[in-house]
Amino acid sequence: MLVALFILTFAESVAATLLQRGLYFYTHEHLGFTEHQNLWVAFGFGATYILGAFGSHALAKRFTEKGLLIGCMFALLGIHMVLALFPAAWLLVIGVLLSAAVQGAKWPVVESYVSAGREPRKLLPLLGRYNVTWATAGFVAIGITGVIVGNGRPALFFWLPALLNVIGIACAWRFPSKPPHLEHGHASRPAEGELQNMRALLGSARWSMTASYALLYVLAPLMPTLFAQLALPITLATPINSVLDATRVLAFGALGALGGWHGKRAPMWLTMAALPVGFLLILLGNSLPLLILGEVIFGVAAGFAYTAALYYALVAENASVDAGGAHEALIGIGIGLGPLSGLAGQLLVRPGADGGLEPFMALAVTTTPIIAVCVLGSVRSLFRLRGRPA
Repeated sequence: MLVALFILTFAESVAATLLQRGLYFYTHEHLGFTEHQNLWVAFGFGATYILGAFGSHALAKRFTEKGLLIGCMFALLGIHMVLALFPAAWLLVIGVLLSAAVQGAKWPVVESYVSAGREPRKLLPLLGRYNVTWATAGFVAIGITGVIVGNGRPALFFWLPALLNVIGIACAWRFPSKPPHLEHGHASRPAEGELQNMRALLGSARWSMTASYALLYVLAPLMPTLFAQLALPITLATPINSVLDATRVLAFGALGALGGWHGKRAPMWLTMAALPVGFLLILLGNSLPLLILGEVIFGVAAGFAYTAALYYALVAENASVDAGGAHEALIGIGIGLGPLSGLAGQLLVRPGADGGLEPFMALAVTTTPIIAVCVLGSVRSLFRLRGRPA
């Protein structure tokens, strides 16, 4: 089953990334969407993703994990085929919102299958391979977006995800109807004191992960404009944009192979500092080296926040779909908060008017509260640690 699970993860991640981040290059090039319109689409994606993630546990109890997973992929297949056949702007928006809800319900189930029945000491390297798989798929998807969008056949942008959904469905047929779970009294389960510390670290990691997705998704709709200001064609812009994803892949691989980071405070402190630094370097956008440096810093920090949040959640909550649902819901909150701060920033921009702010300063102002709240939440969670976790 494990091979089929990783093939499914790769295929579904390529399809998901095209609509989550590559979409804005498509709407910019073929539908003439403005930054403002792209930010609204991104905000809607995050809002409906949350609904799907919160509903995944109840749906899995009703239809079984396997039934929900296959049902989600059939729904995505239908959405992608409709968008390929009828590329109207209004239908695209509806399709993206529907696909976001389905994605939010799907990924907690996949995460439950990845970790099901595995002891914590065996989970970390497997989780590292899982994270490398989906992040590599994201890197590939962003890298090929420019080729797909710029080839004069825009329908391929949706036919490719449809084909990948078919591959995912074929893989899922081999899964058991319900993933196994360790008994709560199993000898390899952490002791109660260690679980309390793990939940404190989980809280800190979740705050940082939410911030990383908020900042990533305020950037995603704006990246076409940032690269246009650097006079880069789309065929070069999207591969450079994927540097962030490549860095995150390397971070996932290292974190999966090296277990010394978990249970430590220091990596959480570094992550909280690195996320806003990387974000600001990307947003400056006045030189390609600065932008790439920002992508590298942000990619490492985001990779750690994601890995820590998922690892602590799956160990503390024993690989339940509910744990994955909460994890994915926080991702959805970040995906929605980022574009919302971008829209708020545009309200502060008044070109040529007294009291107006430059776009960069406006975004700095509106993202600062998100960063501040997430840092405070992360720090507060770290203060709940009792001594040094094992």
